[in-house]
Parts: sequence; structure tokens; C-alpha cells
Amino acid sequence: MLKRTFILLFLSVLLITAVHGQHLTRVCVVDLPRVYQEFFRESRAVREFEDRSNRVQTEVNRRQNSINELKVRLEEARESNNTSQVNRLEVQINNQTESLREYFQAQTAILENQRRNLMVSGSFLTQVNDEIRFIAESEGFSIVMDIKANNSIVWYNPTIDITDKLIQSLRAKSSR
Repeated sequence: MLKRTFILLFLSVLLITAVHGQHLTRVCVVDLPRVYQEFFRESRAVREFEDRSNRVQTEVNRRQNSINELKVRLEEARESNNTSQVNRLEVQINNQTESLREYFQAQTAILENQRRNLMVSGSFLTQVNDEIRFIAESEGFSIVMDIKANNSIVWYNPTIDITDKLIQSLRAKSSR
């Protein structure tokens, strides 16, 4: 009886050791392009870029309308043979056209620089990577794979896709 108890105890210890010795690797997937598309578009930096872009376009439209109004007045002056007004309007049109060209070039350069900075925004990438790490560690995942970047993934169970959870978490943290 003692021998049998000792053997059962020994087998139990072996079984427990074997179970704890095995480390299961859990894998999850994330659709990073979708995260960038849905969350990054809502970020403050992108909203500021779009606001600036809209303000520039509004100003360009305003200046172009002013030039178009001068052109209409120029045609009216030409029809009435008012050469002094024609000369004055031509100078105004040329000055405003040159001013618009310079404004457009300067603002386009600023917007292009801002857009380029957004594309390589380390803070955003860091934020996404930190949040992926947090979700993976808290849910016991050992590997996180980008389903769009890895062409070798033929099939996966949608229950291991953390994309929606990542987007929700990023939104929650950005609204604080």
C-alpha cells in the first residue's frame, strides 16, 4: 500500500512537472495597414495636416476668384476701350497671379514636409508597437504576425486576430 501511494505520488509529480515544463507558443495576427488606416487618420497630427491643407486650399480659391473677377473687369475695360483701366487691371492681375504662385509653392512645400514627417512619425509607430506588446503580453501571446506583410499565412482562425482590439485600445488611449 505504501509502495502504491509512493508510485502514485511520484507519477503525479512527474505529470505536474511535465505539464508545467511545456510552454505553449500562442500566436495572434494583426492587420497593421487597417490599424494605420482607421486610427492614424483620426490622430491629431493628421487632423492638423488636413486642416492646414483645407485652409491653404480655401485661400488659393479665394485668391483665384479675385483674379477671375479682375479678368472679367479687364474684358469689360477692353470692350469700353478704357486703356488706362486695362493697363491697371493687367498689372493687378499679373501681381496677384505671381503672389498666388509664390503662396502656393511655399504652402505646398510646407505641406509636403508635414506629410513626409507624418509618414515616418516615430511616436505613432512607437505607440502602435507598445500597444501591440501590451495586448500580446496581457493575453499570453508569444508571437504577433502582420497578416498583410506575411504571405506565408494561408489560413488563420479569426479569434486570434487582435486588430479590432488594438484599434479600440489606441482610440481609448488617444482620447484621454
